[in-house]
Amino acid sequence: MSETALGLVIPDLAGKAVLVTGASTGIGAALALAYAEQKCKVALHYNSSRDAAEKLGQTIRGGGGEVFLVQGDFSLPADVERVVEDSARQFGRLDGLVNNAGGMLGRVPYAEQTEAHYDAVMDLNARSVLTASRKAIPWLKKQGGFIVNTSSIAARNGAGGGAGLYGSAKAFVSNVTRGMAKELIGFGIRVNAVAPGTILTPFHERYSTDEQMKGMVATIPQGRAGTAQDCVGAYLFLSSDLLSGYVTGQVIEVNGGQLMP
Repeated sequence: MSETALGLVIPDLAGKAVLVTGASTGIGAALALAYAEQKCKVALHYNSSRDAAEKLGQTIRGGGGEVFLVQGDFSLPADVERVVEDSARQFGRLDGLVNNAGGMLGRVPYAEQTEAHYDAVMDLNARSVLTASRKAIPWLKKQGGFIVNTSSIAARNGAGGGAGLYGSAKAFVSNVTRGMAKELIGFGIRVNAVAPGTILTPFHERYSTDEQMKGMVATIPQGRAGTAQDCVGAYLFLSSDLLSGYVTGQVIEVNGGQLMP
């Protein structure tokens, strides 16, 4: 694994222990593979997609990489804490945390929201970021490190089609990113986020119709939806002190021009 699919080697990432949450499919899976290709030790978190996680783990090991598979339901704080602690103890350190676990959990208009739906969306997409980061911070403080959160274009455009609560949860994530960045930089921990736009992943396969996808793609200047691989470079950039050592508290938009803040 001397080269990533991007044809890039980032030397300061080699040997780093990185936990990627929500890493069995989509953007998370692309990230787990990319960190492994940079010679990182990868903790690959999954919830229900066990087969996909095991297959990805085999691919990483087959390329000479080191990977630790860990299951957990990130709507449950106890599971979040266990996943972070088990991952850090597996490698004896933790250099990076990628808070990528999340999901829309259905398209529900605001007028039809229930307390149960609110709790489910916020627990998975917002609370889990706080819990995972809090548990990771003591490990990251030991030598410095990074946190990269997955936000969304929905955090800035309000989302639509019943995805508003998900977008609001991601807006929370973006602002938490800025607040944590201020608090943690003194410990050598940089905190940033990536906000993907319309990306072809199981997320949209599950929650978006063909007509909805066509409507979203029509608003993208580059004329196509993105791929998980399109997002990888931004995460690797934010993970490397060599490339982004003076970057913290930022949200990088990866959306083909769909939103230009």
